[in-house]
Amino acid sequence: MTVPTTTALEAESAAPAAGPVPAPPASPAPAGRSTLARLGSSFAMFRNRKSITGLAILGFFVLIAVFGDLIAPYGPLEKDYTALKQPPSWQHILGTSHMGEDILSQLIYGTRGVLIVGLLAGVLATALAVAIGVTAGVVTGWKSESLSALTNVFLVLPGLPLMIIIASQFDDPSLLLIAAVLALTGWAWGARVLRAQTMSLRNRDFVQAARANGEPLGRIITVEMLPNLMAIIASSFVGTVTAAVLGLTTLAFIGVIPINNLNWGTILFWAQQNGAFPDYWWWYIPAGLCIAVLGMALSLINFGIDEYVNPRLRSAGERARALRKKDIKPAGGVTAVRNDTTAPAAPRQENP
Repeated sequence: MTVPTTTALEAESAAPAAGPVPAPPASPAPAGRSTLARLGSSFAMFRNRKSITGLAILGFFVLIAVFGDLIAPYGPLEKDYTALKQPPSWQHILGTSHMGEDILSQLIYGTRGVLIVGLLAGVLATALAVAIGVTAGVVTGWKSESLSALTNVFLVLPGLPLMIIIASQFDDPSLLLIAAVLALTGWAWGARVLRAQTMSLRNRDFVQAARANGEPLGRIITVEMLPNLMAIIASSFVGTVTAAVLGLTTLAFIGVIPINNLNWGTILFWAQQNGAFPDYWWWYIPAGLCIAVLGMALSLINFGIDEYVNPRLRSAGERARALRKKDIKPAGGVTAVRNDTTAPAAPRQENP
């Protein structure tokens, strides 16, 4: 019998054990990369073509509003009495008004007021809708019913007459006041949708688990519910901005807003008051086109958000984009039925 020496025992203990060698632990992902990933997932609703097109058009109007003082060739109220109701020319690209004012300059300066009122009204109305809608969806009993009744009251109120009555009480309403009036008449639809969605979320497993862990209600709303409502909130914001732009131009066109609050509706108001329809087309068509193009941009953004929110639309859009990358035309949802009348009829079998 051979007795192992001390050197042999040390070598044996130092040898690796049989079996698979465990893989080294993976290094944690950099903090910056995870932050970028979360930020990218937050804006995933703006990755499709509709949203990108809408954002590009909206960005164009924002640039005009910001740098309008540098872009406009004339002042908005600068008059040229030698060119009254002049059609488009090299001197006045979009023609002039009855007072010789440059229409292009008025459109550029009017863009700022339209966007300011639209964005302010969207922010205020969305904040009201989130506060009332989410609260009505979280609480129960008479509190929820009271907030729901308040929302229903504002839903049935006639928006345009209410805006006219409130705005006409002030001699020179500011842009903030006009935005507040538009927000007051436009928050109810978003609150109704958010209440229904919040009532669906409050019975989900992750919300019930948070309540079982004793988390406060404020943290449940901000951490567990609001991230799942961001797409609907964004869609409500875009829809409110669209309604606010149309409401502002409508109030300006009917003469409720003073003429010193220059916007696209004011241009249409003066065109209508001075008989521009239909001969002086350069006076009203560009302003109408600006309203239509801005509304189209906001609608495209809203369509993109709807595609992100709806799983069926999202999967259909992703499948169609994947097929287009492979140069395959996506087929329609209806299968055509072949009706071949030239095929010979089957022989008739006679009974014996």
